[in-house]
Amino acid sequence: MLFTVQFEQEVDGRWIAEVDQLPGVLSYGGSRSEAFARVQALALRVVADRIEHGEYLPSDATYRFEAA
Repeated sequence: MLFTVQFEQEVDGRWIAEVDQLPGVLSYGGSRSEAFARVQALALRVVADRIEHGEYLPSDATYRFEAA
């Protein structure tokens, strides 16, 4: 499973990173790299929660993050 991360810089200088494949998974950071690290951690928590609660995820899935 490939997660695509979209970035946007706010007018106040903060960065937003959002994972396209996981609606609602977004994070702010003071830099692009900080926002990227935070959104990766959040996405992994969401995936772990889905696995823990038996929600469907492909059994042969591998996970990668790619900046768009």
